[in-house]
Amino acid sequence: MSSGTARAPVGWHRTARTVTPDQLPAQAAGLLDAGFRVALVAGHDDGDRLRAVYLFTAAAPDRRVELLVPLDPDRPRVPSIAALSFPAGRFEREMRDLFGIVPVDHPLPRRLVRHFHWPRGWYPMRDDAGDPPAFGDQDGPYPFRSVEGPGVYEIPVGPVHAGMIGPGHFRFSVVGETILNLKARLWFVHRGVEKLFQGRTPQDALELAERISGDTSVGHALAFCQAVEDARSVDVGPDAARLRALLLELERLYNHVTDIGAMCNDVGHSVLHSHAGRIREELLRVNDRVTGSRLLRGAVHPGGTVLAALPDPVRLRMIAADAAEVAALALGHSGVLDRFTGTAVLTARQAHDLGALGYVARASGLSVDARRDHPVAAVPLPRAAPAHAGGDVLARFQVRCHEIATSVEMITELVGLLDGCRSAPATGAAGRVAGSGVGIVEGWRGTVVHRVEIGADGLLRRVKIVDPSFLNWPALPVVMADTIVPDFPLVNKSFGLSYAGNDL
Repeated sequence: MSSGTARAPVGWHRTARTVTPDQLPAQAAGLLDAGFRVALVAGHDDGDRLRAVYLFTAAAPDRRVELLVPLDPDRPRVPSIAALSFPAGRFEREMRDLFGIVPVDHPLPRRLVRHFHWPRGWYPMRDDAGDPPAFGDQDGPYPFRSVEGPGVYEIPVGPVHAGMIGPGHFRFSVVGETILNLKARLWFVHRGVEKLFQGRTPQDALELAERISGDTSVGHALAFCQAVEDARSVDVGPDAARLRALLLELERLYNHVTDIGAMCNDVGHSVLHSHAGRIREELLRVNDRVTGSRLLRGAVHPGGTVLAALPDPVRLRMIAADAAEVAALALGHSGVLDRFTGTAVLTARQAHDLGALGYVARASGLSVDARRDHPVAAVPLPRAAPAHAGGDVLARFQVRCHEIATSVEMITELVGLLDGCRSAPATGAAGRVAGSGVGIVEGWRGTVVHRVEIGADGLLRRVKIVDPSFLNWPALPVVMADTIVPDFPLVNKSFGLSYAGNDL
């Protein structure tokens, strides 16, 4: 496959093309023009050379195309495609920081993952990186945009915050209370998660996948298992697919209820926050009964799925009605409605250009949902969303409310289709030991993508992870322009982004 036009099937609805760096821009442009999106860009260290992998996906029908770009290890360079795709530009900056692969002519070449205390020339994802060297030859402070003018001042927030959230620094340039510019600086905790997968068996790595972002245990575990099964040509069968879909909807339920309460709390309605916390606890107890884990861990594994019990649809409908009452009380309160309506609007064009995913995209009018775009045949699809497309805090609240009702409907249908089935192993033996695989799942925040490569010894050589927060974080500073500082906690909650899923 030396030519840029040669294709070979390599997995579930997936083909691969090996291209030279010079061929990359034209190949990428052709895919983007055909309706594909950049789902993932990953650096690889193959020992004798470096390699970049670009994964493009499209819907209706489900299609996945990889561009594989071999690189000179002594001078690893690729032409930047940031001008074609904003998400690709961020992936390229991440790849440069972790692998030293340089995106040539990138419009914003500053570092992304690397902080000033990282020594220059040290790339932690390379095979020969070794332990972190001593600090020295530092790059200096991060170059924040400076806003000047009469009455302009800065408000720094973080990176240390109250509560259990991760570290992130936000720098507001304001006049009075009006925000002129917001810059979010993340990656204060580079945990080396992708490196930790290397050299493990897929089964041994499963617990790590469940802990990438704690509130998305099922989403990341399932994307990882799908990728492993794709690499090994394993068919899990319809019952396993239904059990997994059920778990994804349970995960969606408790997280959406949590955020609905948090958004009410940020506009001063603490009573509704307390009720949402009560409902969340009921859902966590349902999770525990279904899987033995309040966070739904331990049920999904490569090749199959095992539950302790099926959830009771009647009980879930009662919980959903309770949550709907909380939402109705919130939207019936003039103070809450005033704070939600028209606040922090993300337009459909902005959401599209930024590559937004999940409820953030759907609240801006984009029809983006991996349950429909990359479906599993045995699993029912979610019903069409109502027209909550204003792109403001209100729309993001309403989309969550709709998805709670939809998730209970889907779980009810799935329980009926399962007819008491709680365990579903693989339907056939693995067709191969080594290979590459891709898993795509609609987690509660949005589309989760994992790509794995497994060696002939059965061990993981590379795992690339994309949490939807990586693509949604850039939208937060965009919507904060011309809002007021007191609205930041509310807007932040309306996006519900993960530090852990971003800071891998």
